[in-house]
Amino acid sequence: MMQYIADKTKASKTNIELVLKHEQAYINKAHENAKGKDVDIDGDDLADYILSRKDVKLDELTVESILDAEMDYLMDKGHAGYVD
Repeated sequence: MMQYIADKTKASKTNIELVLKHEQAYINKAHENAKGKDVDIDGDDLADYILSRKDVKLDELTVESILDAEMDYLMDKGHAGYVD
């Protein structure tokens, strides 16, 4: 997955790992707050959360590109999808 994202975004492995680390923390927190219910993650809220982290020095376009490439990869593999 890392190579797929890097190829699509031209982002460094370090930046990809940083974005995915904060994404996972956001998702974990959402699951905790859902108390067993389905979790709906808003992409804009997720990007804003990642950009608000002190160690993230990336621009919004880079963060969103990494997240979009990850979603493309997961959808291609049948692990994720969008809810209308």
